[in-house]
Amino acid sequence: MRFDEFILEQVFETRSIKVSKEEIMSFADQFDPQYMHLDEEKAKQGRFKGIIASGLHTLSLSFRLCIDVGMFGEEVIAGTGINNLRFIKPVFPDDTLYAFIKVIDKKKTKNNAGIVTMLVTSFTNEGEKVLEFEMSALVSCT
Repeated sequence: MRFDEFILEQVFETRSIKVSKEEIMSFADQFDPQYMHLDEEKAKQGRFKGIIASGLHTLSLSFRLCIDVGMFGEEVIAGTGINNLRFIKPVFPDDTLYAFIKVIDKKKTKNNAGIVTMLVTSFTNEGEKVLEFEMSALVSCT
């Protein structure tokens, strides 16, 4: 979508995506190798009583869901930031996630572009909020 096509308060809903234990462990092995993501026995003794997804994994999945909505095409020039990132609840193996994306700000910039800021809120299929963040992107007007 072009900058001018985004409307303040506009809301997009993503598809759902199921998170497997294997995906959680594979992501963690590469990017966040901590026991609560990799060691089932030790994780069972911890606060969450089992393996949980890395917050960075949950963020990455949420971002992927945003991209899949199709609002970002070739009009996107670059991401400009992520703010107010909150990991609210853990994501467990076999949880299914989806997100709502709300346009919360638009500002025209120079060179026929503008910055669009969206609030992304991710939930499990049980309606539990697991993640929230604001992301901004520089988007072409043409």
